[in-house]
Amino acid sequence: MPTSASPTPHHHSRTEDLIGRLSSTSPEIQLKALREVKNQIIGNRTKKLSFLKLGAVPAVVSVLSSLASAQVGGEIHDSLVIQSAAAIGSFSCGFDAGVKAVLEAGAFPLLLRLISHSNDKVVDAGARSLKLIYQSRLAPKYDFIQVENVEFILLLLSSENENVSGLGASIISHSCKTCEEQKALSDAGVTKKLISLLRGSLVQRDASLEALATIVKGNPEVILKFMEPESGRALSTVIELTKDKNSRTKLLACTCLISIRNTSHSYLQDVQIKRKLILILLELLEDSGQVGDEAPFVLSSLLSENEELQRLAFEANAINRLCKHLEKGSLQPRRSQGILQALADLCSRLECCKDRLLSLEALKLVTDALSCKSPEVRVAACICLKNVSRSVKNLSAGCFMKETVIVPLVELLFDDSDIVQVAALGAISNVVVDFTANKSMFMQCGGVKQLVQLSRSMDSTIRVKAVCALRNLIFLVNSRCKEEILLELTQPTLRCLICDSEASVQEQALALVRNLVDGPIDCIDYVFVEDALLLHAVGRQLQSALKTEVLIQGMYVLGNVASGNEFHKEAVMHQLFPPSSNDTHSVVFKFLQSHDSQLRTAAVWALVNLTFPSGPGAFHRVVKLRNSGVLSQLKNMVNDPCLDVKLRARTALGQSMTSGDGSA
Repeated sequence: MPTSASPTPHHHSRTEDLIGRLSSTSPEIQLKALREVKNQIIGNRTKKLSFLKLGAVPAVVSVLSSLASAQVGGEIHDSLVIQSAAAIGSFSCGFDAGVKAVLEAGAFPLLLRLISHSNDKVVDAGARSLKLIYQSRLAPKYDFIQVENVEFILLLLSSENENVSGLGASIISHSCKTCEEQKALSDAGVTKKLISLLRGSLVQRDASLEALATIVKGNPEVILKFMEPESGRALSTVIELTKDKNSRTKLLACTCLISIRNTSHSYLQDVQIKRKLILILLELLEDSGQVGDEAPFVLSSLLSENEELQRLAFEANAINRLCKHLEKGSLQPRRSQGILQALADLCSRLECCKDRLLSLEALKLVTDALSCKSPEVRVAACICLKNVSRSVKNLSAGCFMKETVIVPLVELLFDDSDIVQVAALGAISNVVVDFTANKSMFMQCGGVKQLVQLSRSMDSTIRVKAVCALRNLIFLVNSRCKEEILLELTQPTLRCLICDSEASVQEQALALVRNLVDGPIDCIDYVFVEDALLLHAVGRQLQSALKTEVLIQGMYVLGNVASGNEFHKEAVMHQLFPPSSNDTHSVVFKFLQSHDSQLRTAAVWALVNLTFPSGPGAFHRVVKLRNSGVLSQLKNMVNDPCLDVKLRARTALGQSMTSGDGSA
């Protein structure tokens, strides 16, 4: 007996025999073989794959091709066409490998030709098969900037056959990707045609709702046309369809309304409609099929970046209901991903939502999902954890610096998928902030070593995320921890990151150094190791960098260094006024004149520390600053529109009066 589920040689032989009968010269034998193939593969991915490997798809398409070229008709001929089209559709249904094989075998143009056949049943079979192909991302795309393609779609939508008009709508949903295409379809009257189909059959209604959501998404101009009176109260029709008995219709109607609301906030402002959308989508989670799988994604699109809607969802007990579904376990990966994504959006802003999730002890459900086989689920779990941990209160309570959270997160840093690594780095960046400063667990399980490794990645996104995580890890830790991190990272590596080709990496690396030198005075000495390797790198960036964000972090590094002793302050002056430069063109003077208030603030803070009157060198520094015009510029800033700048400028001027000769 076989020890696995692999097909036996006898099974292969029977399948090959069946495929062979498709080439028979007897129409009756061909017809019977087509029916048998179709019946065997319906809803069975394993069988589809088995038939695929044995070349069944080209054999079926060959039957259709020979029938199309034969200028004959009759009942047996049409039956063969219908059955071959149906078999092609079965191979394509929910199976990308099947769609790929069907397209490569040349089935697409043959099926399109069936749309204009004189036999309605043949037309129906061709349209059904094409609709199944258009459920896949691999289906051919139509360019709607081309007038002939728009005309073709209008022709399909005008058909009395529900599957043909439904096919037209499906092609729109799959192909329409740009604002120009949306406008071209709307201007040609496609939107109005789709609106009229909302009163048609279930097939037409659902396909039209999906197409309308695609056409209006992100395009206020098209939505304006959708809202015109001559569109026949289209919005009211869609709202009414959210109450339909059919769960898929309800879901698609919600999707359409959310596309409108997310694009043009002036519509659908009624709180009751918003609350109703949330309740419908939570109810659709109970559906055991595809609708239940897709409902959380639609809910996520509604809640994303919208605090008001997140609060309404919280009041509707959404977190409890989503967590209850997650607790069931054994969910399809797609559904788990959607639920985690919806939870992530719900917990992105409101503290009450984060607290509710933690109070339900649902954090374990999220961390368990970090180990899921599906990379999409792992990514969603990381994003959820990242959003939940964005909370000073919960970080201060040490809710996340636990073995059950840290260990699976660190494991994801070794993941084969770059997308998973990026998501894990995002979560780690938040979790390691941990205001309790108890970060030894992360370091003990190899987290620092792998972050350093990823900071050398060729992928700039991974590089910047890894450096950001190191930056947050080094925040508010003691000197011993800083030394351990720096020992792993090394000064030369950190210098390379400060001078990285990507400005975003430079910014994060400088922010890391800023945190490194923040704290006791001995922390400042880190930038003086190896002949002040890091300090010189910071100085060079301040002289040459173009991005304001990089300059801000660089100035904060110098500001922190300038809070140290006389040696430290003089080293900062050396970076701001290098011997080779003209004093009247110091970078600090330029930064004080910046339009960016954050850069002005960072520059003034450094001056406050440099002019502090306790040290013997304060007088000489004030003279240098006066001669370079810096103090004159500070006088111009005592009424700066930024309060922080104004207060620090006054402080620096006051200290200059004390340290100097009274003529600041």
